[in-house]
Amino acid sequence: MPINVNDPEYTSAEKEYYESNTIEEKLTALKKMISHAPKHKGGENLRQQLTTRRKKLEQELIKKQKSGKRTSVGIKKSDMQAILVGKTNSGKSTLLKLLTNAEPRISDTKFTTTKPIIGMLGYASTQIQIIENPAIDSDYYDKGLTNTADTILIIVNTLEGIKEILEKIPKAQGKKIIVFNNKKNLDERKISATLQSKKYNFLILSQNLDELKEKIFQSFDKIRVYTKEPGKPKSPKPIIMKPHSTIFEVAEKILHGFSKNVKETKIWGPSSKFAGQKVGLKHKLKDLDVVEFKTR
Repeated sequence: MPINVNDPEYTSAEKEYYESNTIEEKLTALKKMISHAPKHKGGENLRQQLTTRRKKLEQELIKKQKSGKRTSVGIKKSDMQAILVGKTNSGKSTLLKLLTNAEPRISDTKFTTTKPIIGMLGYASTQIQIIENPAIDSDYYDKGLTNTADTILIIVNTLEGIKEILEKIPKAQGKKIIVFNNKKNLDERKISATLQSKKYNFLILSQNLDELKEKIFQSFDKIRVYTKEPGKPKSPKPIIMKPHSTIFEVAEKILHGFSKNVKETKIWGPSSKFAGQKVGLKHKLKDLDVVEFKTR
């Protein structure tokens, strides 16, 4: 492809094209190159080459979109799963490292993350699965992973970026939390006022990280149920259940068919009338209840 074009806008777009990592970025750069290519007869061959290349890239993009490229194969969803979604260099990897035990590669280079990275956040006696999705503006982004997550953490650096990302995840059913990574030191009072006016569930990242952890935990709408054997202390880790789950459902989650072997159950906690109350399998539980199973 000829490079002896004097227009600085063309030269800049050409540099952008060769430095691009995704089809979308290459197409954007190519369109700029075409618009700044010489319009005289001598530039006709160059314009044809650029147009041909653009058409090929558009075909590649259509194939990629139809194939529904998936990268989440093999990721087992936990009881509570949150996903980090944002554009490249928005701060997703940094946030994943702050929240979890994961060690993602952190770099100013664009599109460093090329596959989902999983970390676990220990909070309120639970283990929350936090997954960093590759940049939403990259070829590696997994929309299926976003669509099925319980909670979506939308990482942005600008107020305009919120609408841009929301428009790209129309099928995402999980609860959304806006995490504003204030890289440009904008007026946080104005940011808060704007986000509050739009009734977003949000947090500015420069604030207390524990507040974000609490927001993530509360977004799942789950209850924690501890189990115990007669004469022994409760289990160190709770079983995560949906609100209003029954003792029968807890027993079946422990082991399919276990409920048939249950002879007697006692409960301690918010749903009990008194400590050690005997209840049946249909009893509905509340957060932090303790259930004692006595088997046949």
